[in-house]
Amino acid sequence: MSMNSYGHLFRVTTWGESHGPALGATVDGCPPGIEIDPVELQYWLDRRKPGQNKYTTQRREPDEVEILSGVFEGQSTGTPIQLMIRNTDQRSKDYGDIVEKFRPGHADITYWQKYGIRDYRGGGRSSARETAARVAAGGVARQALNTLVPGIQITGYMVQMGPHKIDRAKFDRDQIEQNPFWTPDAKAADTWADYLDDLRKSGDSVGAVIEVVARGVPAGLGAPVYGKLDTDLAAAMMSINAVKGVEIGEGMDAAVLTGTENADEIFMGPDGPEYSSNHAGGILGGISTGQDLVVRFAVKPTSSILATRKTITKAGEPAEIITKGRHDPCVGIRAVPVGEAMMAAVILDHWLLHRGQIGANRGQIG
Repeated sequence: MSMNSYGHLFRVTTWGESHGPALGATVDGCPPGIEIDPVELQYWLDRRKPGQNKYTTQRREPDEVEILSGVFEGQSTGTPIQLMIRNTDQRSKDYGDIVEKFRPGHADITYWQKYGIRDYRGGGRSSARETAARVAAGGVARQALNTLVPGIQITGYMVQMGPHKIDRAKFDRDQIEQNPFWTPDAKAADTWADYLDDLRKSGDSVGAVIEVVARGVPAGLGAPVYGKLDTDLAAAMMSINAVKGVEIGEGMDAAVLTGTENADEIFMGPDGPEYSSNHAGGILGGISTGQDLVVRFAVKPTSSILATRKTITKAGEPAEIITKGRHDPCVGIRAVPVGEAMMAAVILDHWLLHRGQIGANRGQIG
């Protein structure tokens, strides 16, 4: 059974391995007549690609996306869009020491237990390199949204690295692309730089929390009970390699609020309902309210580290392991464009589902 696809009407299948000749995505369900600009697709991939600064893996990949099918004269045809990204800087020899050993915290051991075979070169499908294909597919979704639902803006940024959080009072959207951590807090970026430098030099790694916000999403996307918008958003973010937790809106902190504090009061504005706050993260009963969609996900520390860790071999013998190679000291940095891509794909998918079942919203207010 294949488990390499996500989405309902806008459906994406990713393929390929970290150290294979190429990886990519097959995008099925993109409506015809959408302008697909390869330069714009490449822009999103360039934000994710490795080796851009000292805080990410020094693997050098151009991550140039090739469109093999589904686009004619610059427009989608309605048939499957095949996207391919060639691997050019593999160093499989770096992984020779882990052929018989399992990296603690990594999927090596579970892949072996399940399949009895694993691609030890960089982790194969369990590698974060797979996310390049998601970003390419998300680029297609963004271009479709620009045509079908103009005005939607999707922005991701890092809000926490290890124990260090941003100061929300210093939130500056213009800062997000001005530092290597995609954070809206310039002071936090300086703190994180020093913190990550020390970790990187010691051969260690650290986790992070990413927030993704979608503005301009119309009310009505999503459906009860098993087709909830937040259900699919949570699944999409959780499917990203190394993600261990997902929150919508207030998330886990909602448990400490009273009903009075948590309820987003409703008022009638000139253009429809308005809310006093957004504890719900833009979703009620699995259906979008028209407010900002707010999703956060936690990324664990990179499992491939230079510090010595105890493990076992495939034969069950005790061993020690140090993972050589080029790895992100904080993989959360490059997870920002991945989260944005998954948000775009889910929103487009639910917009198509909504249009197919309902068309225009039926319940009018005022």
